[in-house]
Amino acid sequence: MVTLTSAQNALKSVYLGVVSDQLNINANPLLGKIKQTTADVWGKEIRKLAPYGINGGIGAGTEDGSLPAAAGNNYVQFVSKLKNLYGTIEISDKAIRASANNAGAFVNLLNAEMEGLIKASSFNLGRMLYGDGSGKLATVTTKDSSSVTLDSVKNVIEGMVVDFYTAEGSIVSGLKGVRIVNVDRVNKKVTFGSSVSLTNVAANQILYVQGSKDEEITGLGKIFSTTGSLYEVDRTIHPWMNPYVQSEAGELSDTTIQTAIDFLEEVSGSAIDFITCSAQVKRAYQQYLGSYRRNIDVMELQGGYKALTYNGIPLVSDRFVDDDTMYLLNTKEFALHQLCDWKWLEGDDGKIIKQKEGYPTYSATLVKYADLICNKPNGQAKITGISSTISNPFKPIVNVTVDNTGSVTE
Repeated sequence: MVTLTSAQNALKSVYLGVVSDQLNINANPLLGKIKQTTADVWGKEIRKLAPYGINGGIGAGTEDGSLPAAAGNNYVQFVSKLKNLYGTIEISDKAIRASANNAGAFVNLLNAEMEGLIKASSFNLGRMLYGDGSGKLATVTTKDSSSVTLDSVKNVIEGMVVDFYTAEGSIVSGLKGVRIVNVDRVNKKVTFGSSVSLTNVAANQILYVQGSKDEEITGLGKIFSTTGSLYEVDRTIHPWMNPYVQSEAGELSDTTIQTAIDFLEEVSGSAIDFITCSAQVKRAYQQYLGSYRRNIDVMELQGGYKALTYNGIPLVSDRFVDDDTMYLLNTKEFALHQLCDWKWLEGDDGKIIKQKEGYPTYSATLVKYADLICNKPNGQAKITGISSTISNPFKPIVNVTVDNTGSVTE
């Protein structure tokens, strides 16, 4: 007979390892390339000494002259608080009782919940990798009686629960913890449940994942920011904290990519081993290769991902990269520092499945305390303003006619 105790044992002994592997390796191709470590975690913070430049104790001299003066390595201390990452599943008491005498039905129930948790967590981990840590999803441009139009729908998906904030940072009344029901990716519109009032929605308000404002991991958006500090290190005092950024790149070519790679090798001694871009930029690169009748080489990455290659370097597309952007990364300089790997949140009694107070439902929460650290920001590159003649895949084709020769016109 299936009981809460047997369900807890299954979550601990069977599902936890599978879920951890899925989220650590298969959630995102970039995340699969980044090492995960418990080093440099002190209490609730990550404190890491980061060297820069070279040791100065070298020189040449005369046969009987003085030796070079010692000048050790240069260091700065990176400091970042551990971010709290959560994922919760919920099962009703009725569902548990209905499958109590049918182990197969209960396994199917748990499988469905865990697959949903993995899908949601993978989406958000991938999004956070390219974010700036603020948790910002999109900005409101306009609204109508039933939907809200956003500046971008890359970071939103059906089922996501979001909070609305004003541009000044205050929660919007009546718009905390509202769930997205539908995403119109052609017109960049989102709709919410029928019980959600859009009266207080206004232009320039910002959407965040529920409770996540300014609490997400330090993603590429923050690392490639041109203002402020990074890991509590002032970029104006330490210019080496600034990555290489090429803007208004225009048409993509091998020369554009190689220029960035050569700069990083010469200035910071960084060897690029991973390239990621938007799907639009990837198609533009395929078009460029095709125009010169060059073969398109493909490799398989850990986690089963397929990637194009540039001189043996994997090139993958990611939905969370801006349409005109490409990142060139040395993933060996990144690490996800964590207090521990994914664990179930346990009470004092050791139980991980708890009744939701006042409701006939039970929940279990997966947790991880971590943040992303880039040891050498100036060893990374970003190319923006890449032009493309590739059409938007979400643009609808309308008024299509076919003449008697078989030609198609819009």
